[in-house]
Amino acid sequence: MYLDADDPRLLAIALRRELIAAGESDHSLARALRSGELARPRRGAYVDGARWRAMNEEHQYAVRARAALRAANSEVALSHTSALPLLDSPLWGLDLGDVHLTRLDGKAGRREAGIRQHRGDVLDGDVISAHGLHLSSPVRATLEVTTVGCVESGLIVANHFLHRGEFTKEALGERYERSIERWPGSLKTDLVIRLSDPRIESPGETRTFYFLWARHFPRPEPQYEVYDDGELIALLDFALPEENVWIEFDGKVKYQKLLREGEDATAVVLREKRREERVGEITGWRCLRVTWADLHNPDRLAARLQRLIDSMASWSPAANHIGNI
Repeated sequence: MYLDADDPRLLAIALRRELIAAGESDHSLARALRSGELARPRRGAYVDGARWRAMNEEHQYAVRARAALRAANSEVALSHTSALPLLDSPLWGLDLGDVHLTRLDGKAGRREAGIRQHRGDVLDGDVISAHGLHLSSPVRATLEVTTVGCVESGLIVANHFLHRGEFTKEALGERYERSIERWPGSLKTDLVIRLSDPRIESPGETRTFYFLWARHFPRPEPQYEVYDDGELIALLDFALPEENVWIEFDGKVKYQKLLREGEDATAVVLREKRREERVGEITGWRCLRVTWADLHNPDRLAARLQRLIDSMASWSPAANHIGNI
């Protein structure tokens, strides 16, 4: 099970035919929509109005996808982008306009308003049941989104599932090779598989890694261990050992995870500052901190990182205290 029972993405949905059978009428449903008591995520499907309005865009997309699946007149599964929120995967950079359904009967797909049906080469293990729904499995959904999104968004999905242990990189590659001719845009798929790394934990870290690759910086070492006299004192998000630089992605979620009982955000920031100082003392390296805002301006970020690398070019710290050796 991927979501808790009370997760907003599992908001109860009632179809029009069910409500009419229960005694409602089109007039009473229209009145409930006007008052806000009900909301209509898509034609013929109704949900609690207040809970719908409280949702973010990604949660609303999950409900729309479930409504489309319930109303489908053929044997289908939620697939591509539409399977991801029900698998508790991030959706960064993916189009949340259409709902994606893959036919399980081998017949050709079709397209209608707000829905894209796909004809898939569905193999054993490609479809799972979760939350009472038929969904593409994590490994198939990962391959599918590489055909409808960019490399960066597909890599975020792949790293998320790899880090969570849903499948291995080898299993992802093997599933791809079993039906490579069926995957359109396979160059993107191949690149996502090659760049993926289970050590990378979050969308922000994946975007940082992708930025480094796209801007032709040296490939970093994720989750780099730093020791002091045999004691592990830090795990660095990314290390560039030859450049005497390490990189930390600073996101809101990261600082929330670092909060200890009774602490506030200031305490976390101060503790991170002391950690950074200690790592610098041990390694002689300098740290570049990257935020979501930095990733929105990759030219400026690339210039900052290059200046830092250049400034450290003549520095040769002693390596006997550093991890990974």
